[in-house]
Amino acid sequence: MDFELTEDQRAFADTARQFALAELAPHAAHWDAEGIFPREAIAKAGELGFCGLYAPEAAGGLALPRLDATLVFEEMAAVDPSTTAFITIHNMATWMLGTWAQPEVRDHWGPLLTSGQRLASYCLTEPGAGSDAASLKTRAELVGNEYVINGSKAFISGAGSTDVLVLMARTGDANSGASGISAFAVPADAPGISYGKKEEKMGWNSQPTRQISFDNVRIPANHLLGREGEGFKIAMKGLDGGRINIATCSVGAAQGALQQAQQYMHDRKQFGKPIASFQALQFKLADMATELVAARQMVRLAASKLDAGDPNASTYCAMAKRFATDAGFNVCNEALQLHGGYGYIREYPLERLMRDARVHQILEGTNEIMRVIIARRMLDGDAPDTIR
Repeated sequence: MDFELTEDQRAFADTARQFALAELAPHAAHWDAEGIFPREAIAKAGELGFCGLYAPEAAGGLALPRLDATLVFEEMAAVDPSTTAFITIHNMATWMLGTWAQPEVRDHWGPLLTSGQRLASYCLTEPGAGSDAASLKTRAELVGNEYVINGSKAFISGAGSTDVLVLMARTGDANSGASGISAFAVPADAPGISYGKKEEKMGWNSQPTRQISFDNVRIPANHLLGREGEGFKIAMKGLDGGRINIATCSVGAAQGALQQAQQYMHDRKQFGKPIASFQALQFKLADMATELVAARQMVRLAASKLDAGDPNASTYCAMAKRFATDAGFNVCNEALQLHGGYGYIREYPLERLMRDARVHQILEGTNEIMRVIIARRMLDGDAPDTIR
Protein backbone atom coordinates (compact mmCIF):
# COMPACT_ATOMS: atom_id res chain seq x y z
CA MET A 1 0.00 0.00 0.00
CA ASP A 2 1.55 3.26 -1.17
CA PHE A 3 -0.01 6.61 -0.23
CA GLU A 4 2.58 8.64 -2.12
CA LEU A 5 1.75 10.17 -5.50
CA THR A 6 3.82 9.34 -8.56
CA GLU A 7 5.79 11.99 -10.43
CA ASP A 8 3.16 11.98 -13.17
CA GLN A 9 0.36 12.45 -10.66
CA ARG A 10 2.19 15.33 -9.01
CA ALA A 11 2.71 16.87 -12.44
CA PHE A 12 -1.03 16.67 -13.19
CA ALA A 13 -1.83 18.27 -9.84
CA ASP A 14 0.74 21.04 -10.33
CA THR A 15 -0.57 21.82 -13.83
CA ALA A 16 -4.11 22.02 -12.46
CA ARG A 17 -2.97 24.27 -9.61
CA GLN A 18 -1.24 26.68 -11.98
CA PHE A 19 -4.25 26.72 -14.29
CA ALA A 20 -6.60 27.40 -11.36
CA LEU A 21 -4.48 30.27 -10.07
CA ALA A 22 -4.14 31.85 -13.51
CA GLU A 23 -7.55 31.26 -15.07
CA LEU A 24 -10.05 30.71 -12.24
CA ALA A 25 -8.88 32.52 -9.11
CA PRO A 26 -8.85 36.07 -10.58
CA HIS A 27 -12.42 35.75 -11.86
CA ALA A 28 -14.28 33.29 -9.58
CA ALA A 29 -15.83 35.96 -7.33
CA HIS A 30 -17.00 37.99 -10.36
CA TRP A 31 -18.50 34.93 -12.05
CA ASP A 32 -20.31 34.10 -8.82
CA ALA A 33 -21.64 37.62 -8.26
CA GLU A 34 -22.80 38.12 -11.85
CA GLY A 35 -23.92 34.56 -12.62
CA ILE A 36 -21.49 34.23 -15.53
CA PHE A 37 -20.91 30.81 -17.14
CA PRO A 38 -17.20 30.95 -18.12
CA ARG A 39 -17.15 28.93 -21.34
CA GLU A 40 -13.84 30.44 -22.43
CA ALA A 41 -12.11 29.36 -19.21
CA ILE A 42 -13.63 25.88 -19.51
CA ALA A 43 -12.36 25.68 -23.09
CA LYS A 44 -8.87 26.55 -21.81
CA ALA A 45 -9.23 23.70 -19.33
CA GLY A 46 -10.11 21.51 -22.30
CA GLU A 47 -6.87 22.47 -24.03
CA LEU A 48 -5.04 20.87 -21.08
CA GLY A 49 -7.17 17.72 -21.31
CA PHE A 50 -9.26 18.58 -18.24
CA CYS A 51 -12.58 18.16 -20.10
CA GLY A 52 -11.91 14.52 -20.96
CA LEU A 53 -9.72 13.28 -18.13
CA TYR A 54 -11.10 9.75 -17.94
CA ALA A 55 -13.02 9.57 -21.20
CA PRO A 56 -11.79 6.79 -23.52
CA GLU A 57 -8.98 7.53 -25.94
CA ALA A 58 -11.30 6.53 -28.81
CA ALA A 59 -13.40 9.58 -27.93
CA GLY A 60 -10.37 11.87 -27.66
CA GLY A 61 -10.00 11.55 -23.89
CA LEU A 62 -6.93 10.92 -21.75
CA ALA A 63 -8.35 7.69 -20.25
CA LEU A 64 -6.75 8.51 -16.89
CA PRO A 65 -7.59 6.60 -13.72
CA ARG A 66 -10.26 8.19 -11.54
CA LEU A 67 -7.63 8.69 -8.85
CA ASP A 68 -5.60 10.92 -11.17
CA ALA A 69 -8.73 12.88 -12.08
CA THR A 70 -9.37 13.66 -8.40
CA LEU A 71 -5.98 15.35 -8.18
CA VAL A 72 -6.89 17.73 -10.99
CA PHE A 73 -10.38 18.48 -9.70
CA GLU A 74 -9.20 19.12 -6.15
CA GLU A 75 -6.69 21.76 -7.22
CA MET A 76 -9.26 23.64 -9.28
CA ALA A 77 -11.98 23.38 -6.64
CA ALA A 78 -9.68 24.96 -4.05
CA VAL A 79 -10.29 28.31 -5.76
CA ASP A 80 -13.59 27.80 -7.65
CA PRO A 81 -15.78 24.86 -6.60
CA SER A 82 -18.70 25.97 -8.79
CA THR A 83 -16.89 26.03 -12.15
CA THR A 84 -14.90 22.92 -11.23
CA ALA A 85 -18.08 21.04 -10.31
CA PHE A 86 -19.50 21.76 -13.75
CA ILE A 87 -16.28 20.51 -15.34
CA THR A 88 -16.65 17.27 -13.35
CA ILE A 89 -20.23 16.85 -14.55
CA HIS A 90 -19.09 17.46 -18.12
CA ASN A 91 -16.37 14.83 -17.63
CA MET A 92 -18.94 12.32 -16.38
CA ALA A 93 -21.32 12.91 -19.30
CA THR A 94 -18.42 12.84 -21.78
CA TRP A 95 -17.19 9.53 -20.35
CA MET A 96 -20.67 8.04 -20.64
CA LEU A 97 -21.06 9.15 -24.24
CA GLY A 98 -17.52 8.09 -25.14
CA THR A 99 -17.99 4.66 -23.56
CA TRP A 100 -21.48 3.68 -24.77
CA ALA A 101 -22.22 5.74 -27.89
CA GLN A 102 -22.36 4.18 -31.35
CA PRO A 103 -19.07 4.79 -33.21
CA GLU A 104 -20.48 7.47 -35.51
CA VAL A 105 -21.97 9.43 -32.58
CA ARG A 106 -18.84 8.97 -30.49
CA ASP A 107 -16.59 10.06 -33.34
CA HIS A 108 -18.61 13.24 -33.86
CA TRP A 109 -19.14 14.36 -30.28
CA GLY A 110 -16.14 12.81 -28.54
CA PRO A 111 -13.37 15.14 -29.82
CA LEU A 112 -15.61 18.20 -29.43
CA LEU A 113 -16.44 17.38 -25.81
CA THR A 114 -13.04 16.19 -24.63
CA SER A 115 -11.42 19.33 -26.06
CA GLY A 116 -13.93 21.61 -24.33
CA GLN A 117 -15.08 23.09 -27.64
CA ARG A 118 -18.56 21.73 -26.86
CA LEU A 119 -20.09 21.00 -23.47
CA ALA A 120 -22.41 18.33 -22.11
CA SER A 121 -25.15 18.16 -19.49
CA TYR A 122 -26.28 15.09 -17.57
CA CYS A 123 -30.07 14.69 -17.49
CA LEU A 124 -31.42 12.22 -14.93
CA THR A 125 -33.40 14.14 -12.29
CA GLU A 126 -37.04 15.04 -12.94
CA PRO A 127 -39.52 17.23 -11.03
CA GLY A 128 -41.03 14.07 -9.52
CA ALA A 129 -37.99 11.77 -9.59
CA GLY A 130 -35.04 12.88 -7.46
CA SER A 131 -33.72 10.29 -5.02
CA ASP A 132 -36.07 7.73 -6.60
CA ALA A 133 -34.45 8.00 -10.02
CA ALA A 134 -35.89 4.68 -11.21
CA SER A 135 -39.38 6.25 -11.21
CA LEU A 136 -38.57 8.76 -13.96
CA LYS A 137 -41.34 9.37 -16.50
CA THR A 138 -39.67 11.02 -19.51
CA ARG A 139 -40.39 8.67 -22.42
CA ALA A 140 -38.56 7.75 -25.60
CA GLU A 141 -40.61 5.83 -28.18
CA LEU A 142 -38.97 4.14 -31.16
CA VAL A 143 -40.84 5.23 -34.29
CA GLY A 144 -39.23 3.88 -37.43
CA ASN A 145 -35.56 4.84 -37.28
CA GLU A 146 -36.06 7.61 -34.73
CA TYR A 147 -36.76 7.95 -31.02
CA VAL A 148 -39.46 10.45 -30.07
CA ILE A 149 -38.89 11.97 -26.62
CA ASN A 150 -41.46 13.60 -24.36
CA GLY A 151 -41.12 14.71 -20.75
CA SER A 152 -39.04 17.02 -18.58
CA LYS A 153 -35.89 17.15 -16.49
CA ALA A 154 -35.13 19.37 -13.50
CA PHE A 155 -32.05 20.88 -11.84
CA ILE A 156 -29.87 20.30 -14.89
CA SER A 157 -26.42 21.88 -14.62
CA GLY A 158 -25.42 23.87 -17.67
CA ALA A 159 -28.88 23.58 -19.23
CA GLY A 160 -29.42 26.18 -21.92
CA SER A 161 -25.69 26.76 -22.33
CA THR A 162 -24.46 23.28 -23.30
CA ASP A 163 -24.43 21.46 -26.61
CA VAL A 164 -25.40 17.85 -25.95
CA LEU A 165 -27.58 16.20 -23.32
CA VAL A 166 -26.86 12.73 -21.94
CA LEU A 167 -30.47 11.83 -21.23
CA MET A 168 -32.14 9.01 -19.28
CA ALA A 169 -35.64 8.19 -20.56
CA ARG A 170 -38.13 5.36 -20.20
CA THR A 171 -38.40 2.98 -23.14
CA GLY A 172 -40.26 0.27 -21.23
CA ASP A 173 -43.82 0.45 -19.91
CA ALA A 174 -44.85 2.58 -16.95
CA ASN A 175 -44.23 -0.26 -14.51
CA SER A 176 -40.85 -1.32 -15.88
CA GLY A 177 -38.84 0.40 -13.14
CA ALA A 178 -35.08 0.59 -13.54
CA SER A 179 -35.03 -2.09 -16.25
CA GLY A 180 -37.15 0.07 -18.57
CA ILE A 181 -34.78 3.04 -18.69
CA SER A 182 -32.45 3.77 -21.62
CA ALA A 183 -29.76 6.38 -22.21
CA PHE A 184 -29.44 8.75 -25.18
CA ALA A 185 -27.20 11.45 -26.60
CA VAL A 186 -29.49 14.34 -27.54
CA PRO A 187 -28.33 17.52 -29.33
CA ALA A 188 -29.22 20.36 -26.98
CA ASP A 189 -30.72 22.45 -29.79
CA ALA A 190 -32.95 19.73 -31.25
CA PRO A 191 -36.42 20.97 -32.27
CA GLY A 192 -38.92 20.49 -29.45
CA ILE A 193 -36.47 21.17 -26.62
CA SER A 194 -37.21 24.21 -24.44
CA TYR A 195 -35.47 25.55 -21.37
CA GLY A 196 -37.00 26.99 -18.24
CA LYS A 197 -35.87 30.06 -16.33
CA LYS A 198 -32.38 30.18 -14.92
CA GLU A 199 -32.72 29.18 -11.28
CA GLU A 200 -31.58 31.65 -8.63
CA LYS A 201 -29.37 29.57 -6.35
CA MET A 202 -27.55 29.87 -3.04
CA GLY A 203 -24.29 28.83 -4.69
CA TRP A 204 -22.92 27.29 -7.88
CA ASN A 205 -23.65 30.61 -9.57
CA SER A 206 -21.02 30.28 -12.30
CA GLN A 207 -23.08 27.50 -13.90
CA PRO A 208 -26.71 27.86 -14.98
CA THR A 209 -29.36 25.47 -13.70
CA ARG A 210 -32.63 25.07 -15.58
CA GLN A 211 -35.51 22.73 -16.22
CA ILE A 212 -35.63 21.15 -19.69
CA SER A 213 -38.83 20.16 -21.51
CA PHE A 214 -39.02 17.69 -24.40
CA ASP A 215 -42.01 17.95 -26.76
CA ASN A 216 -41.90 15.32 -29.50
CA VAL A 217 -38.13 15.65 -29.81
CA ARG A 218 -36.86 13.37 -32.54
CA ILE A 219 -33.36 11.90 -32.58
CA PRO A 220 -31.86 9.19 -34.80
CA ALA A 221 -32.07 5.68 -33.36
CA ASN A 222 -28.27 5.44 -33.34
CA HIS A 223 -28.19 8.09 -30.57
CA LEU A 224 -29.11 5.36 -28.10
CA LEU A 225 -26.24 4.73 -25.65
CA GLY A 226 -25.64 1.04 -25.13
CA ARG A 227 -28.78 -1.06 -25.55
CA GLU A 228 -32.38 -0.43 -24.62
CA GLY A 229 -32.94 -1.06 -20.93
CA GLU A 230 -29.30 -0.41 -19.97
CA GLY A 231 -29.82 3.27 -19.15
CA PHE A 232 -30.20 2.93 -15.39
CA LYS A 233 -27.09 0.77 -15.17
CA ILE A 234 -25.18 3.35 -17.24
CA ALA A 235 -26.53 6.16 -15.06
CA MET A 236 -25.44 4.43 -11.86
CA LYS A 237 -21.98 3.68 -13.25
CA GLY A 238 -21.70 7.35 -14.13
CA LEU A 239 -22.82 8.35 -10.65
CA ASP A 240 -20.18 6.22 -8.92
CA GLY A 241 -17.58 8.42 -10.58
CA GLY A 242 -19.76 11.49 -10.16
CA ARG A 243 -19.91 10.94 -6.41
CA ILE A 244 -16.14 10.78 -6.25
CA ASN A 245 -15.96 13.95 -8.33
CA ILE A 246 -18.31 15.94 -6.09
CA ALA A 247 -16.59 14.61 -2.98
CA THR A 248 -13.32 15.82 -4.48
CA CYS A 249 -14.80 19.27 -5.07
CA SER A 250 -15.67 19.38 -1.36
CA VAL A 251 -12.11 18.39 -0.46
CA GLY A 252 -10.81 21.13 -2.75
CA ALA A 253 -13.13 23.75 -1.27
CA ALA A 254 -12.05 22.72 2.21
CA GLN A 255 -8.38 22.93 1.25
CA GLY A 256 -8.91 26.44 -0.05
CA ALA A 257 -10.75 27.38 3.15
CA LEU A 258 -8.06 25.87 5.37
CA GLN A 259 -5.35 27.84 3.59
CA GLN A 260 -7.31 31.04 4.02
CA ALA A 261 -7.88 30.31 7.72
CA GLN A 262 -4.25 29.51 8.44
CA GLN A 263 -3.04 32.72 6.82
CA TYR A 264 -5.70 34.80 8.55
CA MET A 265 -4.76 33.40 11.98
CA HIS A 266 -1.23 34.68 11.50
CA ASP A 267 -2.33 38.07 10.16
CA ARG A 268 -5.22 38.89 12.50
CA LYS A 269 -4.31 40.35 15.90
CA GLN A 270 -6.52 40.60 18.98
CA PHE A 271 -5.56 41.53 22.55
CA GLY A 272 -2.11 42.46 21.28
CA LYS A 273 -1.13 39.19 19.63
CA PRO A 274 -1.98 37.06 16.56
CA ILE A 275 -5.05 34.91 17.02
CA ALA A 276 -2.82 31.98 16.00
CA SER A 277 -1.44 32.13 19.57
CA PHE A 278 -4.79 31.23 21.14
CA GLN A 279 -4.96 27.54 21.92
CA ALA A 280 -8.71 27.25 21.38
CA LEU A 281 -8.28 28.43 17.79
CA GLN A 282 -5.24 26.19 17.31
CA PHE A 283 -7.40 23.21 18.28
CA LYS A 284 -10.06 24.31 15.78
CA LEU A 285 -7.47 24.47 12.99
CA ALA A 286 -6.10 21.06 14.03
CA ASP A 287 -9.56 19.47 13.80
CA MET A 288 -10.18 21.08 10.40
CA ALA A 289 -6.90 19.72 9.04
CA THR A 290 -7.57 16.24 10.47
CA GLU A 291 -11.06 16.06 8.96
CA LEU A 292 -9.74 17.28 5.62
CA VAL A 293 -6.94 14.70 5.43
CA ALA A 294 -9.37 11.93 6.40
CA ALA A 295 -11.82 13.03 3.70
CA ARG A 296 -9.08 13.24 1.07
CA GLN A 297 -7.82 9.74 1.84
CA MET A 298 -11.34 8.28 1.78
CA VAL A 299 -11.97 9.86 -1.63
CA ARG A 300 -8.70 8.50 -3.00
CA LEU A 301 -9.47 5.05 -1.57
CA ALA A 302 -12.87 5.05 -3.29
CA ALA A 303 -11.30 6.19 -6.56
CA SER A 304 -8.73 3.41 -6.33
CA LYS A 305 -11.49 0.85 -5.71
CA LEU A 306 -13.36 2.12 -8.78
CA ASP A 307 -10.19 2.01 -10.89
CA ALA A 308 -9.54 -1.56 -9.77
CA GLY A 309 -13.07 -2.73 -10.58
CA ASP A 310 -13.63 -3.74 -6.96
CA PRO A 311 -17.09 -5.33 -6.51
CA ASN A 312 -17.69 -3.04 -3.52
CA ALA A 313 -16.64 0.13 -5.33
CA SER A 314 -20.17 1.60 -5.25
CA THR A 315 -20.25 1.29 -1.47
CA TYR A 316 -16.88 2.99 -1.11
CA CYS A 317 -17.99 5.76 -3.49
CA ALA A 318 -21.11 6.33 -1.39
CA MET A 319 -19.01 6.40 1.80
CA ALA A 320 -16.57 8.88 0.29
CA LYS A 321 -19.34 11.13 -1.00
CA ARG A 322 -21.17 11.12 2.34
CA PHE A 323 -18.10 11.74 4.48
CA ALA A 324 -16.17 14.17 2.29
CA THR A 325 -19.10 16.43 1.46
CA ASP A 326 -20.10 16.68 5.12
CA ALA A 327 -16.52 17.20 6.27
CA GLY A 328 -15.77 19.66 3.47
CA PHE A 329 -18.74 21.84 4.34
CA ASN A 330 -17.83 21.75 8.02
CA VAL A 331 -14.25 22.83 7.30
CA CYS A 332 -15.50 25.75 5.18
CA ASN A 333 -17.94 26.73 7.93
CA GLU A 334 -15.26 26.61 10.64
CA ALA A 335 -12.88 28.63 8.47
CA LEU A 336 -15.56 31.27 8.06
CA GLN A 337 -16.09 31.30 11.84
CA LEU A 338 -12.37 31.85 12.38
CA HIS A 339 -12.59 34.95 10.17
CA GLY A 340 -15.39 36.38 12.32
CA GLY A 341 -17.35 39.12 10.57
CA TYR A 342 -14.82 39.29 7.74
CA GLY A 343 -15.72 35.76 6.72
CA TYR A 344 -19.29 36.87 6.10
CA ILE A 345 -18.45 39.54 3.54
CA ARG A 346 -17.63 38.94 -0.10
CA GLU A 347 -14.21 40.57 0.05
CA TYR A 348 -13.04 37.22 1.43
CA PRO A 349 -13.68 33.94 -0.43
CA LEU A 350 -14.95 32.00 2.61
CA GLU A 351 -18.66 32.68 2.15
CA ARG A 352 -18.46 31.67 -1.52
CA LEU A 353 -16.59 28.45 -0.76
CA MET A 354 -19.16 27.56 1.89
CA ARG A 355 -22.15 28.36 -0.35
CA ASP A 356 -20.72 26.33 -3.21
CA ALA A 357 -19.86 23.36 -0.97
CA ARG A 358 -23.30 23.16 0.61
CA VAL A 359 -25.07 21.67 -2.42
CA HIS A 360 -22.55 18.82 -2.59
CA GLN A 361 -24.40 17.21 0.32
CA ILE A 362 -27.53 17.09 -1.86
CA LEU A 363 -26.66 16.27 -5.46
CA GLU A 364 -25.37 13.03 -7.03
CA GLY A 365 -27.61 11.36 -4.45
CA THR A 366 -28.33 13.04 -1.13
CA ASN A 367 -26.18 12.04 1.82
CA GLU A 368 -29.26 10.35 3.29
CA ILE A 369 -29.42 8.15 0.17
CA MET A 370 -25.68 7.47 0.54
CA ARG A 371 -26.43 6.10 4.01
CA VAL A 372 -29.13 3.87 2.53
CA ILE A 373 -26.68 2.48 -0.05
CA ILE A 374 -24.03 1.86 2.60
CA ALA A 375 -26.44 0.33 5.11
CA ARG A 376 -27.92 -2.10 2.57
CA ARG A 377 -24.44 -3.44 1.82
CA MET A 378 -23.40 -3.52 5.46
CA LEU A 379 -26.41 -5.69 6.35
CA ASP A 380 -25.06 -8.44 4.08
CA GLY A 381 -23.45 -11.25 6.05
CA ASP A 382 -19.91 -10.80 4.72
CA ALA A 383 -19.87 -6.98 4.84
CA PRO A 384 -18.09 -6.38 8.18
CA ASP A 385 -15.14 -8.48 6.99
CA THR A 386 -15.20 -7.25 3.39
CA ILE A 387 -15.77 -3.50 3.81
CA ARG A 388 -12.83 -2.44 5.99
